[in-house]
Amino acid sequence: MRENGRTALAAQAFRAPYHLSKPYWDDVAKTLLVQVVNPTAGILSGDRRDSDIAVEAGASLLVTTPSASRVFQMKDGTAECRQSFSVAAGAWLEVMPEPLVPHRGSSYRQTTRIAVDAGGELFFADLLMPGRVAHAEAWEWAKLCLETEVRLGGELILKERFEQTGSDLRALAEFAGSGAGACFGNAVLVGERAGEPDWRAAINALHGDGLWIGMSVLRRGGWSIKFVASDGVRLRRALRDIRAALGGSFPRLTCDPRKL
Repeated sequence: MRENGRTALAAQAFRAPYHLSKPYWDDVAKTLLVQVVNPTAGILSGDRRDSDIAVEAGASLLVTTPSASRVFQMKDGTAECRQSFSVAAGAWLEVMPEPLVPHRGSSYRQTTRIAVDAGGELFFADLLMPGRVAHAEAWEWAKLCLETEVRLGGELILKERFEQTGSDLRALAEFAGSGAGACFGNAVLVGERAGEPDWRAAINALHGDGLWIGMSVLRRGGWSIKFVASDGVRLRRALRDIRAALGGSFPRLTCDPRKL
């Protein structure tokens, strides 16, 4: 963080297929917005993407992407993404990428490791679409595995593994009545203020009108928020509304991502 209180990129290193766009400072939320760009068409067989982002004490960062991550059809092989995030005491990190879109016959694994120091705060959101719905290509990926691990002060507070075939999720979506184009959202909120109840009623009020949403408290210092939307438009609106509901307690979430 600079002497004037603004967050800055102290160091960066990347190579294809990653690219970092010019950061944008949001003076209202006092947060630096960084777009991580994949300039290629999407994710192909054999691709392995690794990222490591650290937010130092006093800094505030929003990391997002400009467009959906498309995982293309694979005749053989697989693709993998390994990402890690660390948040120091007194720092804030929001991770809010555009949705993951697995195409027919794709195989993809994503591993996320998050470490938040005591006194640090985090909002992490992960969005999943069923495929190219407009091409009648939903729930037809070959394999999808999403693993998430979150530690607070070195203590494990969340460990999840999502590994489903497309047909499994199609059956779940049909059972829930959410339709063939159902999209899934997973969010994690960590911070000392996460225990404040003021925002819970506002998030519960979002349930309905094509959105199913639920929350559960983590073993300490945070919440897990999961939601199912009837389509991609409703999914993005749900994330926007969740951020707005949390904004009173976590003012950094008022940072304008310049796209929602």
